[in-house]
Amino acid sequence: MKEYKVVNWKMGFSKNNERLEDLLNEYARSGWRVVEIAEQSTRIVFERDKNR
Repeated sequence: MKEYKVVNWKMGFSKNNERLEDLLNEYARSGWRVVEIAEQSTRIVFERDKNR
């Protein structure tokens, strides 16, 4: 079974790429993988196995 997490990305004026990379790496260390980054939106959907 899978579980999902939806994160709303807050874009700022500086260092967006670095902040986004840090966020993605933080979730990856916790076993999450990106399923979707919505184009024209600030929503990122993550997925991982629930019984890990």
